[in-house]
Amino acid sequence: MSHIASPTIRRLSRKIFVGNVPIGGDAPVAVQSMTNTETCDVAATVAQIQALQKAGADLVRVSVPTMEAAEAFGAIRKQVSIPLVTDIHFDYRIALRVAELGADCLRINPGNIGREDRVRAVIDCARDKGIPLRIGVNAGSLEKDLQQKYGEPTPEAMVESAMRHIDILDRLDYPDFKVSLKASDVWMTVLAYRQLAGQIEQPLHLGITEAGGLRSGSVKSAVGLGMLLAEGIGDTIRISLAADPVEEIKVGWDILKSLRLRNRGINLIACPSCSRQEFDVIRAVNALEGRLEDIDTAMDVAVIGCVVNGPGEAREAAIGLTGGQPNLLYINGKPVGKLTEAELVDGVERAIRERIAANKAAESNPT
Repeated sequence: MSHIASPTIRRLSRKIFVGNVPIGGDAPVAVQSMTNTETCDVAATVAQIQALQKAGADLVRVSVPTMEAAEAFGAIRKQVSIPLVTDIHFDYRIALRVAELGADCLRINPGNIGREDRVRAVIDCARDKGIPLRIGVNAGSLEKDLQQKYGEPTPEAMVESAMRHIDILDRLDYPDFKVSLKASDVWMTVLAYRQLAGQIEQPLHLGITEAGGLRSGSVKSAVGLGMLLAEGIGDTIRISLAADPVEEIKVGWDILKSLRLRNRGINLIACPSCSRQEFDVIRAVNALEGRLEDIDTAMDVAVIGCVVNGPGEAREAAIGLTGGQPNLLYINGKPVGKLTEAELVDGVERAIRERIAANKAAESNPT
């Protein structure tokens, strides 16, 4: 498929490592989500983490609100391979415990820990084990004095809150952290990240918090994160949806693919359908999306319902289907066969999987 080169120039940032995943610098934008199971339910949490990893997550965040949850996290850590970020608030002892149990990143705000000796204990532990931190500011939970100062959540209030935590880490000489500034309002989030991006060197974790359900939340996230990513701002993303966390990973990847920042899985190029269609485009596309979710190989597949735009799109894709009399299947830009409507989905899926298998065989047996 021919594409216009992406004009995005990534913001220069310090590279840190969450487990074996690089964040910032020249590393690809990482995709993450968060479990919504009870952390103490080890089996359910492990199953969800594995589902997120299969869907394409680079990192997974796990909430650890209690010492009991910290011990459960230790059991979870032993059963999964993906890097895990632990979400901790207020109790520094939980941070120390999960660090011992294998946390790859501590999501913790130094200003919420209390006395400086407690903050120093967490930083010393993180330094000793090579664990980065994540500072997270949410518009809905700003400090009371900032709420009084600004009257309401604003981008400036969010940045000031973040800088308070950053100043603590700077004073303790710990530069290995990333920062998030999240609001449910798209513009507030975008403006806050733009302000902070020029003030620090650390990587930025992007998200629109409490974005909504699957449809509305995906749109808000695509708009807000899309603006920032197109400007080169952002090193890791989380799509916050009131939906199955696996959907967050799918939407995150779709955003990155649309900006050509990363590629994974099938890129379906499909017409919206109209009275010219020679087969049921919507049914075919929905069926293919469901069948092809397990594929992580990047590939453009065109499904077009008529002969007006179909041949042109099909010739540009690895696999193409165009409606007509007859419907034609294209491989590598050339028509190779005719398909009845009953054969469409099976035929396209088979062509995709055969193409992937042939490519893998060629890679493993170069001549």
